Amino acid sequence: MRFDDLLLEAGGFGRFQVLTLLLLCIPRLILPLHFLLHNFISAVPPHHCAIPTQGLPENLSQEEQLLVYIPREADGTFSSCKMYSKPQLHLLLNSSQGAANGSRVQSCEQGWDYDNSTFTSTTVTQWDLVCDRKGLNQALATFFFIGVTVGAITIGYLSDRFGRRVMLLLSFLISLVFGGLSAGSVSYPMLAVSRSLCGVGLSGLSIITVALSVEWVGPQHRTFAGILTSLCWSTGNVFLALLGYLLRDWRSLLITVTAPCVLGVISIWWLPESARWLLARGQVQRAQAELVRCAAINSHRSNSSSLSSENIKELAGDGATSANYSYIDLFRTPALRRISLCAAAVWFGVASTYYGISLSITGFGLDIFVTHCLYGLVEFPAKLGVYFLMNGLGRRRTQALTLLVSGISIGVNTVIPTTLGPLRAAVAIIGKGFSEAAFTAVILYTAEMYPTVVRQNGIGYTAFVGRIGVCVAPLVILLDDFWPPLPQVTFCSVAVVCGLVAFLLPETVNVCLPETIGDVERGRSGLQDQNSGTPLKEK
Repeated sequence: MRFDDLLLEAGGFGRFQVLTLLLLCIPRLILPLHFLLHNFISAVPPHHCAIPTQGLPENLSQEEQLLVYIPREADGTFSSCKMYSKPQLHLLLNSSQGAANGSRVQSCEQGWDYDNSTFTSTTVTQWDLVCDRKGLNQALATFFFIGVTVGAITIGYLSDRFGRRVMLLLSFLISLVFGGLSAGSVSYPMLAVSRSLCGVGLSGLSIITVALSVEWVGPQHRTFAGILTSLCWSTGNVFLALLGYLLRDWRSLLITVTAPCVLGVISIWWLPESARWLLARGQVQRAQAELVRCAAINSHRSNSSSLSSENIKELAGDGATSANYSYIDLFRTPALRRISLCAAAVWFGVASTYYGISLSITGFGLDIFVTHCLYGLVEFPAKLGVYFLMNGLGRRRTQALTLLVSGISIGVNTVIPTTLGPLRAAVAIIGKGFSEAAFTAVILYTAEMYPTVVRQNGIGYTAFVGRIGVCVAPLVILLDDFWPPLPQVTFCSVAVVCGLVAFLLPETVNVCLPETIGDVERGRSGLQDQNSGTPLKEK
């Protein structure tokens, strides 16, 4: 007997599973509000050097003041980072003339003036993160994702050690505390540190919901469970565009997107612990209680002997507790080592591609809120398409296909002239849809490849590598200073290479979740083993 057989005895996929998935939708709704928040709280408004008004005629318009003090770029626009050291009043008569009276072009020594028509306040205007300091602006996103990276590796290990439920509660509390501190930051270092620590908690929400969403359902419903929780991400993504439009002050927006963590803390009261994990840890009585509760909520009159403590203890294996596993166990055996190396490469490609597109929502001739909303809306058909592709083509081919197409879309955009803004936006939106499809696939796919005893370790490790790709994405965008198409060429190359690596992974469609490392090494499928008993404890 396998755990999936016990799950059938408890009602299979019923009201209990639906309620659990709905509770897990809360953290999935919260995640995009923070993960893509940089687009709004750190938006760079139009700006130019602050102009000294002393010595200028009083009747000059703003355009004329700019003409006198701000040099023009090659495209005719006023410079954002340079100014004349002396006013050039002669340009009022002939704007095509050059600088005179010994004036030179210099950096903005008296600060900047910002256009506040779109955002009343951002972190950029708060601490002047423009021109020579613009790297610090992109670094805020990198600091946040460094926290997410650290959280993936630490909380992934701790949730395999202490349980999914308690670590999910801790993740909510960390996100709530440091999200609030981020909104109240009085200095750039304080914001960088608090956002990083908030990322640690949010990473826990991300990886734990993945494990719980698949560990309470059977093989036939895992794709549905993965797509449902993933659609909540897209809903939160679209909702972020609305919040960004309504709240133009970065502190107010940060407080608003952090507040739902309170609801998440309350929801833990009803959220069940993973019975698979409890059995893997040898906690038979708690596992039995959760399964009986599942059967009761599903209104399923199960055979009492099937859910008896003796039967469940036999499935769990001998001994009160099972061994403690670590990330080293992901590389001890050949099959699991191959999965870990290839899955890490795929995660890196998926994450860097997704955020490389998501953090580049300007330059298409569309409003920033419209672009972000379109990026979110395109995820819905992408995810519905993934539902059919993953069941039809299988996990492996779907993963490779979606990643390759998203990479090719980025590559196509590099050769489309910037003057064709709507066409570039359309191609970018297509690439965004496939990148989200690739992300949806890899989350479910990873959870299916790793056995229960190291599943959170596996998800945490691959998410860790993926978040490294996310940390790099904002810095790659800065490469446009050297060559404008270089960021797109980089993201395209990474996506194509990692998409090809996906073909090296095993297929998991309609296969029972592996419970032990031995299951992975034997390559056991649900069709082969549905009548065989496999203890959840490694001997």
